[in-house]
Amino acid sequence: MKPLSLDRTNALCGILFIVLGLFFVAQSLSLELGTTFRMGPGYFPLVLALFLTSLGLVIFVQATRSKSDPIEPLAWRGMFFILVSPIVFGLTVRGLGFVPSLFISAFIAAFASQRMKVGWAFVLAIGITIFSVAVFSYALGLPFERFGPWLRF
Repeated sequence: MKPLSLDRTNALCGILFIVLGLFFVAQSLSLELGTTFRMGPGYFPLVLALFLTSLGLVIFVQATRSKSDPIEPLAWRGMFFILVSPIVFGLTVRGLGFVPSLFISAFIAAFASQRMKVGWAFVLAIGITIFSVAVFSYALGLPFERFGPWLRF
């Protein structure tokens, strides 16, 4: 009999999905479910939780069929910059407005990569800002302030 090979990273991910899915299944069952055509407040969360649990099972089964690569150290720099960026956006968007807040957030997030240079981060932030304003403000017509009260004189 062949020994069981296990991809530990994917196995842990699958177990996490299963545990979270079952937790949310239990939470959604405390709400009224309704029927398929007259959904209650617990119906859609139940469907999503069952999907998450099923996805976890698939990932776990696939993890038993492959060999594990060594787990590499966490990328603390990337996690820091990626987590700080939306927090900065949330704290500044009402005061500065969409354009400056998005530029600052994109500039911060660019430094998640160790290879990013200041000049390229600046270019990237400008590109993301122009694209986002074109899509969200002009193409979709979303009503938000491009420049906020902190920048008005």
